[in-house]
Amino acid sequence: MSFKSIVREIKEMKEGIGNMYRKRVEAKNMYRHGKSHIAPECSSPISLSLSPTETPSSSLSPSSQSKWANLPPELLLDIIQRVEASETSWPSRRAIVACALVCRLWREITKSVVKTPEQCGWITFPISLKQPGPRDNTIQCFIKRERVSSTYSLYLGLSPALSGDMSKLLLAAKKIRRATCTEFLISLVSNDFSQASNTYIGKLRSNFLGTKFTILDGHLPHDSSLPLSCKLHQKVHRKQVHPRAASANFKVATVSYELNVLRTRGPRRMRCTMHLIPISSVQEGGTAPTPMEFSNCRNERESSKGKKPEVVEFGSTCSDFAREPLILKNKAPRWHEQLQCWCLNFKGRVTVASVKNFQLVAAAEPCHNVSAAEQEKVILQFGKIGKDIFTMDFRYPLSAFQAFAICLSSFDTKPACE
Repeated sequence: MSFKSIVREIKEMKEGIGNMYRKRVEAKNMYRHGKSHIAPECSSPISLSLSPTETPSSSLSPSSQSKWANLPPELLLDIIQRVEASETSWPSRRAIVACALVCRLWREITKSVVKTPEQCGWITFPISLKQPGPRDNTIQCFIKRERVSSTYSLYLGLSPALSGDMSKLLLAAKKIRRATCTEFLISLVSNDFSQASNTYIGKLRSNFLGTKFTILDGHLPHDSSLPLSCKLHQKVHRKQVHPRAASANFKVATVSYELNVLRTRGPRRMRCTMHLIPISSVQEGGTAPTPMEFSNCRNERESSKGKKPEVVEFGSTCSDFAREPLILKNKAPRWHEQLQCWCLNFKGRVTVASVKNFQLVAAAEPCHNVSAAEQEKVILQFGKIGKDIFTMDFRYPLSAFQAFAICLSSFDTKPACE
């Protein structure tokens, strides 16, 4: 069989998978234009394009399954590598996702070929949203706010005008006001924000004044970089739960806004403490935790429906400087005499003045051995470009989930900080 014929059959197979997916969605009457098409991880509770009882291999007929499963691994690896190299952006990147949905063999080989955002700068599978971004450049996204429904959608792309159909829905959040706090529930889809859902990613919770926010991860965080000498202690509210319980939310970061008691002019001042990202990650050769799969606890999640999610707080007892958490602070703006306002260089990514605009850099002390160049690098920037449209650009060591949660904190009302 020639290579061209193999590629042709792959395209036909992709169309067949797409037709089956559309039929299932139409039958359930759940189709939405912005629904995510990122392929789920095999060990993840998250399933976007398959039903809960379906596996990737069961979506094809037995004859088709055996035909493609018996393809020589060497030839299969070469095919997937070529597809991966040729499809570098959405929606065309769905070709590599289709390869991962053929069968288990294709899935394993595709996962071995697809690199993390840190290595390639691309977002492919759902787990990519919790992996650090690239080191040498930023991943450019935009956030669309829906005032009526109090929802916020994160898209991959430059802006709605420039991206058009090339934009890709990554995450969605819904703002819920409670008596003592405000919560932003974060999901992979824009129509289901239940914490019992398999699309639930995490949430952002504020204090009563809206000056401090806690980022909670819906999955057990990966912290392989933690040395054995550093023991984690857990502080659990309400009652002790198993550390892998699906009903738990794991505290991974806090965002604090400085009170503006004197009502001085200038942008909001914020400070982000990333509890599971060490300060050493911004040093030369440093690394940040990179999860390769979601914690597999779907059954526990289903059995815990109706229960109030617990909050598990991690803290390190290690005094080593390398294990100190990464702290992000505002990049200092400069006062523009002609414009009579505070200015930051957003390099054309922000066009509307707003108190919400910010740039975050690493806050390092001399003992941390972080170079001046690294301290000047903008790790996350957020700004307004139109009515209810904002840009979000992030890089290593932040993930898309962490960056999105930090940006969501600026949408809450903070009269004491302005």
